[in-house]
Amino acid sequence: MEMKRNDETTQGHGVIIGRRKLLQLSGASLAAMSLAAMSSLSAMAQDLSNGANNFYTSDKVTKRKVTFKSQYEENVVGNLFTPKALDRNAKAPAIVVGHPMGAVKEQSSTLYATMMAERGFVTLAIDLPFWGESGGQPRNLVSPDVYAEAFSAAVDYLGSQNFVDRNRIGALGICGSGSFVISAAKIDPRMKAVATVSMYDMGSANRNALNHSQTVEQRKQMIAAAAEQRYAEFAGAERKYTSGTVHELTAGSHPIEREFYDFYRTRRGEFTPRGGSPATTTHPTLTSNVKFMNFYPFNDIETISPRPMLFITGDQAHSKEFSEDAYKRAAEPKELHYVRGAGHVDLYDRVNLIPWGKLESFFSQHLAA
Repeated sequence: MEMKRNDETTQGHGVIIGRRKLLQLSGASLAAMSLAAMSSLSAMAQDLSNGANNFYTSDKVTKRKVTFKSQYEENVVGNLFTPKALDRNAKAPAIVVGHPMGAVKEQSSTLYATMMAERGFVTLAIDLPFWGESGGQPRNLVSPDVYAEAFSAAVDYLGSQNFVDRNRIGALGICGSGSFVISAAKIDPRMKAVATVSMYDMGSANRNALNHSQTVEQRKQMIAAAAEQRYAEFAGAERKYTSGTVHELTAGSHPIEREFYDFYRTRRGEFTPRGGSPATTTHPTLTSNVKFMNFYPFNDIETISPRPMLFITGDQAHSKEFSEDAYKRAAEPKELHYVRGAGHVDLYDRVNLIPWGKLESFFSQHLAA
């Protein structure tokens, strides 16, 4: 790849602008990240410890690709999983599952959907609009409201299946989708139970960066750059992308860059959807990414009560501040569950760390007949 300053690279499908501000950490947080272990990753490493198995398949469930419309008349595509032992004459509980921000349904969410289907739930792992196989142009656009609508559209679909009990539908969001599903649940009471795993509040992460390490002035500079780029692209300039996962590691790579690289840029979790490009995988468009600045998913989160909420985070996760903040603001019934020794990306695919029993008991209890 061609280097263009210290924060800009050309990947053939547009220009990618780096944003290290999102990765700023306090010294205490860095100490908790186990730097020695993170630094041992080479550019081609893949850490498959703790049962990392993103592409897990099961002979106990049936998988079927489905497509349905959102209220914006865009196609939403998902993988629908049903237990082979499912009694089609009964009505089963169901869960819609959302993938990490910038990912696709084949990265983490299909694993969760498969595992939860093994435990008796009908599950639907969706591609958010503008990502994966779902509709929307341009690709990789940021639109939190459209993302939230996709979860409600998934409930429309699930609740219309004759083998699903529409009064027993839950929602599960991983990473960025944790904040999108909260946004959706606030105005969609059909989501009877909400769980998040390794949640990122994509609004706060972009406004403030981790540990509130970004200044308002830095935020304004990012907004101004995106606004200026709108003029350029309106006049026909090449589209620019931002943030996302780096495409190479160096001696100076940040520990969090290494953590995400080990999932998205190695065989452990790398997946390019049909018609997509590895160059733009995980990278949102620069001009749309500032829409996260207006995204406040935790405002009024208490109004989801009395529907229950479960927040799962690794006790070593750089992102745990978001789950802690959501838990503090939410009303009962709520639970904050720490996975000992787990970082943020660990809970994407490490089947020996992910607390399947906790998820099963939560949804079994709160989606009971």
